[in-house]
Formats: sequence, structure tokens, C-alpha cells
Amino acid sequence: MSDAARPAALSGAARLAPLYAAQALATGATTVSTVLASLIMSGLGSEALAGLPSTLIQAAAATSAGLFGALMLRRGRRAGLSLAFALGTMGSLVGFLGARAGVTPLFLTGAMLMGAAQGGYQQARYAAAESVPEARRGTALGALMLMSVLGSFVMTGFSHPIERLGAALGATPEVTGWLVGGALLGVAALLILSWQPLTGPAVAKRERLPLAAAFRIPGVKSTALAVATAQGLMVTLMSLTPLRAHHMGMDHAQVAALISGHILGMFGFGWLTGPLIDRLGLRFGYVSGALLLAAAALTAPLTGQAWLAVSMFLLGLGWNLAFVAGSKALTRFPAAQGVTDALGYVAAGLGTLLGGAVIARAGFPALAITCAVLAALPLVSAWRARPTQP
Repeated sequence: MSDAARPAALSGAARLAPLYAAQALATGATTVSTVLASLIMSGLGSEALAGLPSTLIQAAAATSAGLFGALMLRRGRRAGLSLAFALGTMGSLVGFLGARAGVTPLFLTGAMLMGAAQGGYQQARYAAAESVPEARRGTALGALMLMSVLGSFVMTGFSHPIERLGAALGATPEVTGWLVGGALLGVAALLILSWQPLTGPAVAKRERLPLAAAFRIPGVKSTALAVATAQGLMVTLMSLTPLRAHHMGMDHAQVAALISGHILGMFGFGWLTGPLIDRLGLRFGYVSGALLLAAAALTAPLTGQAWLAVSMFLLGLGWNLAFVAGSKALTRFPAAQGVTDALGYVAAGLGTLLGGAVIARAGFPALAITCAVLAALPLVSAWRARPTQP
């Protein structure tokens, strides 16, 4: 790197630091709250509806993603992300109060507010990718993933302090996680106010692309298919596997370790997967992601806690590859980003709702086999992707 380029790179890294830190805190908030929402719902006396909180979260995110996408096109990334983090703070607090008091409708209201917030702050990945040249956008997305795993691991490492805090408040660790998540999202909202997003004529020109025109461009629909499939399968199995672990006799610390392995797969290898997608192309991300998602689904019902841990790790890594590839492709079409994210949330919401019913009627193995079959869909995206597409 030349002497002239080095200060520019440092300046770019400094500009992205608040964005990356805020996203790390948001991932930590999700880890200690919404990931274990199925256990809270079970504790409230409705195990058959254990997937309902996640379904509502995904439905609210699907509704808000397009709205936040449009807001960010008009008012900028910082305005949209600040509002999303603030909304998440409020949702976490409402969810905590509802779960602690045993008022199911209030807890579900908090879950919906959290989902609406996620529909906005998950679009931070586009802001990160926009800040670098196109050939390095996979790397920028991978770096964001790596920062996210730090936030998650800090929170899972604090499982015992969270247990003690819950005991002091008269609440379970899962319920207390919602209070902790609200605090993290509040700090993220403050951090994002200090972030200076990239602006310029080139970005503004792309943002004026009409939505209908964006979806007529070759590759956009198939990209949306890969992103929605990866998001739907990952959230479905991630949300319902903790309930299976609970039935296997795993305690809170063991479930937290299981989630840590999943988060490691999702975010911990961003330093590798992002540059690989930059180098080998979108097809590599779609094909490898599909294969790993299928492997995760097929290993989930095997006997033994070790297989469950392997499944959760593969689930996260498969999602990473397909999702980073799809997100990189979507940075070319800002008008399609919000609605594509919405499709992913719809898939996740339907997956968790129907998945809970499938488990209740046919068992967890039936859900796993269904997910393995659906994991082949990103292969269609790989087939449709242009061979020369970076």
C-alpha cells in the first residue's frame, strides 16, 4: 500500500468503527434476547406456540424492512439506523416487562417492536459495503460479521452474571436477557450518532433506481431467492433448536454455549468468507452455502449433544456464505435492498411458525429433513449468477 493510500485506508476504517461497534452490540442484544424467545414462550405456558415470538419478530421485520429501506434512501443511513436502534431499545424493555410479569400479549408486543427494529438495523451491512470499492465489498461485509461475533461472544460469556442479575430481579436468565439487550441497543443508538456515512454523487445516482426496474435487472430475483432461503432456514433452525436442546436436558449455560457455536459459524469466519467471495465470485458463496445449510439440517436430529453443536455451527457458516454473497450482489441495487430483506424475514417467520407445528405433530427430524430439501434453492441462484460476476 502506498503512503498516500495508507492514510485513506485508516480514515475509512475510522469512519466505519462506530457502525461496526453498533452492529456488534446489536448482535449481542439478539443473542441474549430473541434467540431464546422460544424458551420464554414455553415458560409462559404455551409450548405449542414456542415459535410464535420468532414468527412475530420476522413478520414485523418484514413489514419494516421496506419502510426503513425507503427512509434510508431519502434521509440517509444514519437517520434510519438511529431510529432502528432506538426502536429496538424500547422493544427490549417492553418484552422484558411482559415476560417478567407473565403477561404474554405484552411480551409479544415487545417481540414485534424488536422485529421492526431488526428490519432497519440489519441493513447496516449495506452501509458498510457502500463505503468501499465493489471489488472489496465482500471483505467489508466479512469484517462486519467478525465484529458481530465479538458482541455475541461477550454476551454468551456473561451468561452467569446474567443469571445472577435475573435472580436479583426475580426473573429467569432468558427474561433478563431482554433487559440486557435493551441496554446494548441503547448504546448502539448513541454510537451511530457519531458515525459519518459515505455520501457522494455516485451513491445518490444509484439510489434513484426505481424498485420495479431493479427487480427487472437480471440476477436480482435469483439473489433475493438465495438471501430469503438462507435467512429463512437459519432463523427457523436457530429459533427451534434451543427448545430441542432443552428437551435433551441441557441447562442455560449449555444452551448458551450451543448458541455461541452457531454465532461463531455465522460471524466468526467473515475474515475468510468475505475475501473468498470477492475472489471466487457469487457462485462459490451460493453453492457452498447451500451445501452447508443442508448438512446442518441433516445433522440436527442425530443423537447426542455434539451433533447438535456441529449442526448449529454448520448452520451459521452456511448462512454466512449465502448471505454475504447475496448482500454483496444487492449493493448494486439499493432500491431492491429493503424489500429483499423483507422477503427473508417473511421466509423466517413462516419457517418458525410452521416449524413449531411440524415439531408438535411429526417431531424435530421431520422439520430437519424439510429444511435440508429447501437448502437446495440457492443452487438456482448459483445457476443464474453470471460466471464473471465478482
